[in-house]
Amino acid sequence: MGTEFVLALSVMGAAIGIGLAAMGAAIGDGHAASKMLEGLARQPEMGGKLLVNFLISVGLIESMPIIAAVISIVLVFANPFK
Repeated sequence: MGTEFVLALSVMGAAIGIGLAAMGAAIGDGHAASKMLEGLARQPEMGGKLLVNFLISVGLIESMPIIAAVISIVLVFANPFK
């Protein structure tokens, strides 16, 4: 296999990885937001606690696409298979 073919497959893998991670994070963020709003509608006095827990969960959910982006950048620019 030529290095161009390996590089092309690496770029395609990186694009697919980032896309799937972003899609998963969007689904997770939407699910967390809907449950937070549902809880806020049921018990408005717990709004502060729900907001803190929601922001922590969104931060943890959003860390996965960032990790996927770093892995994809390493896969493209520091490819051990070249």
